[in-house]
Amino acid sequence: MKVKLLLLLALIPTFWALTRPGYFPMHDDIQGMRVLQMHKCVLDFQLPCRWVPDMGYGYGYPQFNYYAPLPYYFMEGFVIAGNPILDTVKVGFAASLILSAYSMYLLASYVWGKKGGFISAIFYSYAPYRAVDIYVRGAMGEAWAFVFLPLVLLFSLRILDGKKAVLPFALSVAGLLLSHNISIVMFAPFCVLFVFTLRRFNIDSLKRLSVGAFWGLSLSAFFVFPAFLEKNLVHVDTILAGYFNFLAHFVGIRQLLFSTHWGYGSSSLGPLDGMSLSVGLWHWAVPALSLLVLLLLKKYSELRLALIFVIFGGLALLLIHPRSQIIWNNLDILSFVQFPWRFLMVAVLFFSLAAGSVGVLLARYSKLIILSLLFLLILFNASYFFPKAYVDIDDRARFSGNNWMLQQTISIFDYLPKSAKFPPSSEAPDKPFATEGEVTIVDGLKGTNWQRWNVIVHSGESEIAFPLYNFPTWEAKIDGKKAEVFESGDLGLVTLEVSNGVHEVSLVLRDTLVRTSANVATILALLAIPVVLYNNKKKLW
Repeated sequence: MKVKLLLLLALIPTFWALTRPGYFPMHDDIQGMRVLQMHKCVLDFQLPCRWVPDMGYGYGYPQFNYYAPLPYYFMEGFVIAGNPILDTVKVGFAASLILSAYSMYLLASYVWGKKGGFISAIFYSYAPYRAVDIYVRGAMGEAWAFVFLPLVLLFSLRILDGKKAVLPFALSVAGLLLSHNISIVMFAPFCVLFVFTLRRFNIDSLKRLSVGAFWGLSLSAFFVFPAFLEKNLVHVDTILAGYFNFLAHFVGIRQLLFSTHWGYGSSSLGPLDGMSLSVGLWHWAVPALSLLVLLLLKKYSELRLALIFVIFGGLALLLIHPRSQIIWNNLDILSFVQFPWRFLMVAVLFFSLAAGSVGVLLARYSKLIILSLLFLLILFNASYFFPKAYVDIDDRARFSGNNWMLQQTISIFDYLPKSAKFPPSSEAPDKPFATEGEVTIVDGLKGTNWQRWNVIVHSGESEIAFPLYNFPTWEAKIDGKKAEVFESGDLGLVTLEVSNGVHEVSLVLRDTLVRTSANVATILALLAIPVVLYNNKKKLW
């Protein structure tokens, strides 16, 4: 308990800047908007949230059908409790720092003991890239991925050691997929290699690892399968081209290992990036020194483990270096990673884990020596954990006027349905309109993924367009009877043909077969949890 409290105290410099009033600019400056949209979904009982109503310049789009939702469900709990949205975003970032430190502590303690766990947790928390993710990029999903990476390894190890860990392993896999699904593309090969490198597995443990991985995938199926299988329904090409093309974001050895540059700019081609892309001087130098000392002391068991972690960290750095371009060119799925330097996540994980081996070397020495070493690390790196500036702004100002327009249009091409040839140039109208004939919109209601309007059609057959992109599957009804939906205009808006007279016209976004099947898979996986817990007296689940 004392160690965990001390760890929390040691983490304060990483999130202290998040406790002050106001808000701070970041690259992905749309976190508050995403929280607001999730809040509207929850209040509207659209669960799971898929379609958000205000983004895409008010035409809405399927944000959480493709963007990992777990951190936003977490933050929604604070919004429901009455906290301001902008403050909740800061809570989300702070929680990712605290939870990830404890998850690394659990993993490294299992490998090295409590002293090693404490050291690894501090290294993990104070890596420069952790500060980049939060205070420069504002990458909420990636910040939360750091929570689950150590847990996946921890419960893999426990399964290999014949202990009950299939359920927590499944939950960790699901947590990673639901926080930052692209992380699994980067991390899975390392995790598999990790399991086979340790050579402690047998058929039973491999079976339980496979069951846990499948269970975790099923728990996250409601999001993972639509995100993958329905990517052809949106303009995913826009998140792979231009600035997001991986060819522009490789990083050289000098930057990765020796640079102490800090900035709040962006990544660019060449060595003049505006932000830090270093794994951290301390983060590779300390493990390297530890390897040397372990070798001299002939502690071969600990040396082997630490060496495996250092090699894995080095492999992750290799995938960031321009020399790895041949791998990126031949593995199409890597293009969705966008930035090779995202592999700093994996490098930081393994180098921090390797740093825990210092705890073995100092096991007989005073705790004061360990704390002094960690104090130096914190002293050198704590200055990174501050935003460039703070803005005196609250929710009302953030979500009104020009600020509201900016929030509606940031990343407007991301997940834009294929029905739209290009993004809108002006805000969506607040009600349907006639594209053919003469129509009066009397009144109506609309929610996050539904609309209902009373209309009067004054001329024969008329066409009414809704300010919504066409996307599978909008279900339309006219006076309670299903009507055919088609799209119109360059924006591909949902359009209906309505006859002369007074009518009630309604729309609701229904799930496709993929989404429905994925929802069922998640429900079944959730129902399996109490069943397994009830029957878990003998089996190693």
